[in-house]
Amino acid sequence: MSEDSQICSASDSDHNNNNNNDNSSNNPSPFPGNLVTVLSIDGGGVRGLIPATILAFLESKLQELDGADARIADYFDVIAGTSTGGLITAMLAAPSKDGGDRRPLFSAKEIVDFFVDNCPKIFRRKNAGILNPVLKLISAVAGPKYDGEYLRSKIRELLGDTKLSETLTNVVIPAFDIKFLQPTIFSSFEMKSEPLKDAMLSDICIGTSAVPTYFPAHYFATEDAAGGRREFNLVDGCVAANNPTLAAMSQVTKAISLRKADFFPICRPTDYGKFLVISLGAGSNKQEKRYSAKESGRWGVLAWLYDKNTMATPILDVFREASANMVDVHAAVLFQALHSQDNYLRIQDDTLVGNVASIDASTKQNLANLMEIGNNLLKKRVSRVDLENGCTYEPCAGEGTNEEVLASFAQRLSDERRLRNSK
Repeated sequence: MSEDSQICSASDSDHNNNNNNDNSSNNPSPFPGNLVTVLSIDGGGVRGLIPATILAFLESKLQELDGADARIADYFDVIAGTSTGGLITAMLAAPSKDGGDRRPLFSAKEIVDFFVDNCPKIFRRKNAGILNPVLKLISAVAGPKYDGEYLRSKIRELLGDTKLSETLTNVVIPAFDIKFLQPTIFSSFEMKSEPLKDAMLSDICIGTSAVPTYFPAHYFATEDAAGGRREFNLVDGCVAANNPTLAAMSQVTKAISLRKADFFPICRPTDYGKFLVISLGAGSNKQEKRYSAKESGRWGVLAWLYDKNTMATPILDVFREASANMVDVHAAVLFQALHSQDNYLRIQDDTLVGNVASIDASTKQNLANLMEIGNNLLKKRVSRVDLENGCTYEPCAGEGTNEEVLASFAQRLSDERRLRNSK
């Protein structure tokens, strides 16, 4: 039996049972409205300034509709993020330590300021500017490019001992466990069934940001009330799910299939059209056509780890782009097949070149350029991945700008929130 059939059978059975015995108060709906709203944020190091800038615009539109206190976490059932997107996710969803009103730790605009203020310190490498190319190569293969001390201390300062179960909305943050060679998804939906994954957000964020060759892998362990213990050996989630959109949607589907109540049953493929998804990329140098088979055919291990011309790590570029692009292709196909294209918005710039394509170029000028790219993206027409080759983003005929469509999404998000609050 397919997953959809199983979900349908369970939901139909619950519907029949609830006609005779209303148990909705014992099994409340996790998504008590007409839509399931999902925000997804790619990884990309300093390029996280691009989605952060776009989120600041979206939040400003929500504030125009619902007041200055409106925050992103108020409107999304799930916020998912990988690597730098995972850190943004935590900053949007973690509760503030000030006062008792349980508001988010950061507004979207404050996240932009955080990146500008802290990226130069996170990506600071001693004496990097005076090393000759040979010493840079030796340094690149001798250990991580950065010690990660400032990043770890800053994340712990921000998030303290806040746990995954304490977020203001559901979050999904992928990482990769190198001991077991498998993805580890930290998900709000799994807290009851897997309490040992209820880790501190600081550990989760450090783990999902531990880009191989850039930062050290992160080890931590959790314990539960029953005396159980689980160890984690994590590197950046980009190697498995740099674009966490489908990871988030699968977690939602799993939560719905397991909940036994008469609510929003996903019984048919068309019901997936009730997802409202905003997926934000962190930029890509895909169209730069940086590498070729002729060139890479001569590469050994060192060359795949370090490109002397760009000072990048080719193997990571490949993993990161492959992961993000495949997810976008699958999501685009799904929403098109369901005639629900208007419920899926992917905003991505795949034309980055030079320093703005780097994940760690943190000069004042480069950070300003990244913010400008984010603002320029808002003015561009909505684009979708070319399903013929999955290679480029093509402007959609009849669509408005990203700015206009985000404003429309803000209205839909506001309407959905008002509907839920009225019940």
